[in-house]
Amino acid sequence: MKKLLAGSAIALVAATGAAYAGGHATSACLITKTDTNPFFVKMREGATAAAEELGINLLTFAGRVDGDHETQVAAIETCIAEGASGILLTASDTSSIVSAVTEAREAGLVVIALDTPLSPIDAADATFATDNFLAGELIGAWAAASLGDAAADAKIAMLDLAVSQPTVGVLRDQGFLTGFGIDVGDVTRWGDETDPRIIGNEVTAGNEEGGRTAMEALLAVDPDINVVYTINEPAAAGAYEALKSVGRENDVLIVSVDGGCPGIQNVADGVIGATSQQYPLRMAALGIEAIAAYAADGTLPQPTEGKDFFDTGVALVTDKPVEGIESIDTAEGTELCWG
Repeated sequence: MKKLLAGSAIALVAATGAAYAGGHATSACLITKTDTNPFFVKMREGATAAAEELGINLLTFAGRVDGDHETQVAAIETCIAEGASGILLTASDTSSIVSAVTEAREAGLVVIALDTPLSPIDAADATFATDNFLAGELIGAWAAASLGDAAADAKIAMLDLAVSQPTVGVLRDQGFLTGFGIDVGDVTRWGDETDPRIIGNEVTAGNEEGGRTAMEALLAVDPDINVVYTINEPAAAGAYEALKSVGRENDVLIVSVDGGCPGIQNVADGVIGATSQQYPLRMAALGIEAIAAYAADGTLPQPTEGKDFFDTGVALVTDKPVEGIESIDTAEGTELCWG
């Protein structure tokens, strides 16, 4: 959908069509971290398609960069003013956004978190998300199993998202370390671990340039790094370029999370050893359906059994499977990829 600047901070898109609940048009807002990351592009596509099918007016907003909290607050205020029925939100700052979310809920809007649970998670009415801890745990276990006995002497670079904690980046980071067999200490934070195998943590903003810069910084600390965890596949691509520039691209194991088509291709090409694939289109479509149901009769989706959110699924993608860890290959991953 085309983007229209509204004021100095927010991006707004209005879709056609109208759903009616009790004779009133139903509208929904989608607020993502950015509108450039393929993950959020696919999320917008899923929300748009579901809204068109259900006849819901859709407004979409995005931060200028990952971490642009102020834009997301402004977007929530606009959704309230526009009389939206509900908001789908991928929060850049999971705790600071809570006051704005509370204001929206008090105004009668249903707020559904997508991908990134709020802190606390019950600050939203419901959450549709990947089990991001499991996503990290899968690639951590795969990396450790792939290294075998050499895992005991691994030198690990941690390429995270942002300083803001807790967030989806913390879940993936702590999941990876747990899967690798490392004591994480406080599971709600990264960087407090004491295991000597961890060379350091750097933030990437979830993009290729950030991944390259972060990798360069950690290589300066220890040029013998041989395992690289990355928050997402754009960051992994940047890390690979940094390693390639010093002739290390063939002897370092890179793992990641997302499952976008470029990332799956990088797995097929050997740039990334394994990635955990998530499904943003399904998240957004289910979110729109939930807003429609809430507008119709006030019902809310129930969490997946044993979890405090609705789990939209995750799969490990690799062409080098290891015994005991379920995975799919890149051919199947390509059929399910996005972006």
